[in-house]
Amino acid sequence: MAHEPRKQRDIVLVVDDSPDTLRLLTDTLDAIGAMVLVALGGEEALELVEQITPDIILLDAMMPGIDGFETCRRLKASAASDVPVIFMTGLTEPEHIVQGLEAGGVDYVTKPIAIDALLARIRVHLANARAAQSARAALDSTGRHLLATDPDGFVIWATPQAIRLLGPILIQRDGRNSLPEDARAWLAIASGSDATLSFDLVTADGTRLSLGYVGRIGGGELLLRLSGDDVDGRVFLLKERFQLTNREAEVLFWITHGKANKDIGEILNLSPRTVNKHLEQIFSKLGVENRAAAAITGIRALGDR
Repeated sequence: MAHEPRKQRDIVLVVDDSPDTLRLLTDTLDAIGAMVLVALGGEEALELVEQITPDIILLDAMMPGIDGFETCRRLKASAASDVPVIFMTGLTEPEHIVQGLEAGGVDYVTKPIAIDALLARIRVHLANARAAQSARAALDSTGRHLLATDPDGFVIWATPQAIRLLGPILIQRDGRNSLPEDARAWLAIASGSDATLSFDLVTADGTRLSLGYVGRIGGGELLLRLSGDDVDGRVFLLKERFQLTNREAEVLFWITHGKANKDIGEILNLSPRTVNKHLEQIFSKLGVENRAAAAITGIRALGDR
């Protein structure tokens, strides 16, 4: 008789300095089969998530040392940036609730904690987080250059391809990655318009890109796409597909169009000798031995776009 695969236990991190609350939550979560991690304060929680990433975090808002709001902001800039955080608080004023959500929390429960309501919220946010992770993994595997920000321009997530290009352009605000000021100003206009708007960017190595607004997705995220126009877009694709420098990608692009070294040199304002040097690096990175093989490899990559 075949055995069913063992269900992976959910990992719940509880951050609270109250022994009574910790005992209640630990016993309750353990009874439903969750693996419970405990931190008595914000600093301890931040150290813990560097070692293991929980599936969800229950976070007390009011703690000695760094409070829950600051802890949440730091968690969102750590390895646990995608982990949903539910605040537990005795503070019920609207401004406190807003403060928790602005810090990066997805929900809150008031103390004393109603266990049934808390468990229901945990199930909902775990399901939402898994759906989001699956969607992002699918985007990552397709090599798409996509990212999502909140309305203030803070980066919520990005595919590896997008973050590799945008990394030098992004700035740090409140310990988090953010679009630069001019891009944030564009985003405010684009997200409130029915028109298709784009914003031009230039990377550190001179690659010209276009940041396009796609639309709003779940959780108030704004989805953006990185792309290039015409030749720039195809050079951009070759560069990313084969990890080439911008100049190497330009040389490969013109090879796929049957251009000789002399012609490529004139187009790119390079000497034929410099074109040859770039070709040596291109052959090595593509794992090919000659110009014809490099051209075929490049044509196939462009055809797969």
